[in-house]
Amino acid sequence: MLKTETPGQSPATVPASDPNAAARKQKATTVLAESMTIEGGIIGDGELHVDGVVRGDIKVAKLTIGESGCVEGSIMAEAVENRGRIIGTVTAKQVRLYASAYVDGDITHEQLAMEIGAFFQGRSLKFQRPAGSSSTSTTTTTVTSQPSALPKPDPEPKAIA
Repeated sequence: MLKTETPGQSPATVPASDPNAAARKQKATTVLAESMTIEGGIIGDGELHVDGVVRGDIKVAKLTIGESGCVEGSIMAEAVENRGRIIGTVTAKQVRLYASAYVDGDITHEQLAMEIGAFFQGRSLKFQRPAGSSSTSTTTTTVTSQPSALPKPDPEPKAIA
């Protein structure tokens, strides 16, 4: 609670602003016009609509790429809708490729939808949810060789008689 005073009146109590009010407000979508090119990364927690070209990584809540849009770099978002070109990796819970979409790179997703006519060259990697967990994570397996498991080379070459 904040206390405010008005001249000639007693102090009044007014509610402090709700810290979650900003999160509940709908954020405006940022639009990159067809005639624009950005060289470098974009990071934000709102929506981005790309009709131009982005050469760099993008990390936003929601990304929409229009038919004239092109992204050359990695994408991380909650949701991606693509009608244009992506050259690079995509990591998102929801990915939708429309008929005019072109993707050259891996897509890591929870849900992937593709319309007939969409071009996709790469791997489709589904998020793995651990048993009993509601959070999303990917599973990666790394294989390393143990020196003791490898055959030991002969210290000296042997002559064959």
